Amino acid sequence: MLISTSRKPSPKTRKFCKNFAHATGSTYINRGKMNMREVLLRALEEDEVNVAIVNEIKGNPSKVTFYSNKGDILLAIVITASLTNERLHILPKDLTVVSRVKKLDILSKIFNFELVDKDNANYIFIDNGTDDLIATIEFFNKFGEKSEFKIKVLKILEE
Repeated sequence: MLISTSRKPSPKTRKFCKNFAHATGSTYINRGKMNMREVLLRALEEDEVNVAIVNEIKGNPSKVTFYSNKGDILLAIVITASLTNERLHILPKDLTVVSRVKKLDILSKIFNFELVDKDNANYIFIDNGTDDLIATIEFFNKFGEKSEFKIKVLKILEE
């Protein structure tokens, strides 16, 4: 997957994208002045199948839209995020997805990770949220430890 930002991103949004790319084994690029067509062409150059564009509100990551490399929207979610400076110790090639939220099972297909019922190390855990959250997405490293990097899904816009 190719991960990029909206134009003129804040340092927080760039950091989120770098954490997200590292946690999922994706490619992160600075968007600069590229339009959406150029981003999709860059994904093809990088041999990436899907693209994630991170938008922001008031300097904070607020929305992630996942596209196929043909430009079709696969999923759009409104988010908040907890960032980290720590090394994640995640092995992206061995990642699996454990999901308790059916509407977000599609993330395993988008990232091309196996969807499993249970895992004990190196996985992405999508759990039901609280009253104001649809879900939380947490990353567990190769030691089975939960990372500080967390994505809270407030709303699913398109599926």
